[in-house]
This record gives sequence, C-alpha cells and structure tokens, in this order.
Amino acid sequence: MNADVTDSPDRSVAEHVRRYLDTDGEDGFLEGGVTNLILTSVGRKSGTRRRTGVFFGQDGERHVLVASGSALGAPSLPNWYLNLLANPEAEVQVRAERFAVRAYTATGAERDRLWRLMTALAPLYHRYAATAGQEIPIVVLERV
Repeated sequence: MNADVTDSPDRSVAEHVRRYLDTDGEDGFLEGGVTNLILTSVGRKSGTRRRTGVFFGQDGERHVLVASGSALGAPSLPNWYLNLLANPEAEVQVRAERFAVRAYTATGAERDRLWRLMTALAPLYHRYAATAGQEIPIVVLERV
C-alpha cells in the first residue's frame, strides 16, 4: 500500500488507520475489543484506492468481515462493501503483514455459520441486525 490511497472521510476512522499503519498494528489491531485490519479497496465510481479499518474474524486462513453500517441502525451498506461488490480484488494489512485478497459475500449455511462466528466476537452486531432493515452481508476475504 502506498501514498496514492485516500483514507476514510470519518475522522476517527482515518486516525485509527494512521495509528495502525504507523505502528504496524501495535496500536489499533485490537480496537473496541475486536481485532481490526486495514482494507484498501478501489472506489466503484472514482477508481480511487480507499482505505479503512474494519473489524474482522478468522475462519481458517480466511478473514471475515461484517458489512454493517458504521453507526447503529445505519440504513445503508458501507462504502467499502459496495466497492468490493464492484471490484472484489483488494489489499489487506493485518498487523505488519500486507497481502492481496479477493472478496465474496457468503450466502446460505456458510453465511449463517460466519454470522454466528462474528456475533460471538462482537455481540453488538445483534443490535445492528435488529435495526438494519435488511440482512447484513458477511464478506469473506481469501488470499490471492
């Protein structure tokens, strides 16, 4: 990941990303009691590389994300998720390790199993689900 990346417009998220990058995750990997990674996706409209911090869980070698809005009850899906739908190739940093991934949205029994995994890690997702008005997507990142 290099300088041609735009960080989240949310000031607190951008500050979290900076702390994470400056310390290779020593400050920011565990944020809000949950493991975090830095995701760099390509903007679906702009083509600009966009970077944000996202809670994650692990399913074997795969990383699992919950595409909930950034605020409780946010009615819209997060931009990073919409960007991954348009272009599933992305970059991830977990602590000091950086690697390329391909994203897909889990469905059916896989989604149900991963939802249980993620709500066990971060029970607040149950509150998000109660107010979302739609099923919250579960995203799987596989190394490429």
